[in-house]
Amino acid sequence: MVRVGMPAVLAAACLIGGCSSFLPAAGPTASAVVEGADVATDQGLLARYELVDVDAAVVEALRGRPLDSLLASFGDRRPSVQPVIGVGDAVTVTIWEAGSGGLFSGPAIADRFSTGSKSSSIPEQVVARDGTISVPYAGRIKVAGRRAPDVQAQIEQELAGKAIQPQVLVTVNSPLSTSVTVLGEAAAAGGGARLAAARGGPVSNLGGGRVPLTEKGDRLLDVIATAGGVSAPVNETFVRLSRGPTTATVPLTAVVSNPRENIFLRPGDTLTLVRDPQTFLAVGATGANYEIPFSAEGITLAQALAKSGGLRDFQADPAGVFIFRFEPASVVRRLRPSSALLSSNFVPVVYRINMRDPNSLFVSQAFRMRNRDLVYVSNAPFTEVQKVLSVFSTVTSPIASGASLYSATR
Repeated sequence: MVRVGMPAVLAAACLIGGCSSFLPAAGPTASAVVEGADVATDQGLLARYELVDVDAAVVEALRGRPLDSLLASFGDRRPSVQPVIGVGDAVTVTIWEAGSGGLFSGPAIADRFSTGSKSSSIPEQVVARDGTISVPYAGRIKVAGRRAPDVQAQIEQELAGKAIQPQVLVTVNSPLSTSVTVLGEAAAAGGGARLAAARGGPVSNLGGGRVPLTEKGDRLLDVIATAGGVSAPVNETFVRLSRGPTTATVPLTAVVSNPRENIFLRPGDTLTLVRDPQTFLAVGATGANYEIPFSAEGITLAQALAKSGGLRDFQADPAGVFIFRFEPASVVRRLRPSSALLSSNFVPVVYRINMRDPNSLFVSQAFRMRNRDLVYVSNAPFTEVQKVLSVFSTVTSPIASGASLYSATR
């Protein structure tokens, strides 16, 4: 009988280990990730991605990554002064006279208590591109860029001597020039649309429309409420505000939780509510391998590992926790000033953290995850040996069983 000793088994396992690339695996080993940062060419080594070991200095450098802020981008100045009439606004002019029988008042009616109408309303007019409207017996009146009381005073002056002590009221029915355009995930089909319509800025059922600003001044959340609120979950919604050439995007939760971000809006602003669920991918030796959502406020690496089920005790390599991400060149320049990949706007970066180091538990609580990050935990080296031994056992088990059977029959 031929006996196979444990040293021979381990030696065979080591020989088979040379073919470990043919064994099942969840991904590259930690050493393969490190070595894969550079690829060999005829001219030397060519960088494929930057490998960065995460420590307190790296976390601090990443905190300097510029984040959008409505307050920083647009300021929080006081609301604009009393709105003025603009081109495209719909205006109604009503004229009263002190007596009957004038230009805009009806004749006295004999044998009745009524003395006739003393007022007349000029049909609604849209302010022309030259900024004027037409008033009978007063001609073309310049209204664009002026307040309603100033226009009233001018019309009264133009009608003096023609009408009987005229008194004028100018009403802006549809103040489109002082409105904000709301797009995206606005719940415009509800009561907010009716409220906006009542204020002269009807909002369509497609989640967009114009919301007029009031004279007191409206903040961002005021306009969102007027547009009917948000149809998407708040923790998945981002606010994108465009004013002139400047655009800033922040989570809606940041505006809700920080009153300083709830800035005053200005006529002509474009407010877009964007639903963008934040997720990261967990792969490798973690408790769960799938796409995991998180709130728009963000999470840390420690929270991400907890959401993915943590590291598998008998499979994971604690020193092989990696985060794959595309970073802006400005961020990589702070981490790797001499990187050969800085010619691109976004640079592939692999962050490595050694969970065997107790200090890494603090670092992982400060390292912020980004949308579409990929967390990869490599297998421990001994896991590959276990796979080899498993394959070897599968091959030798029939032989051992046959030998045992042969010995039993002798």
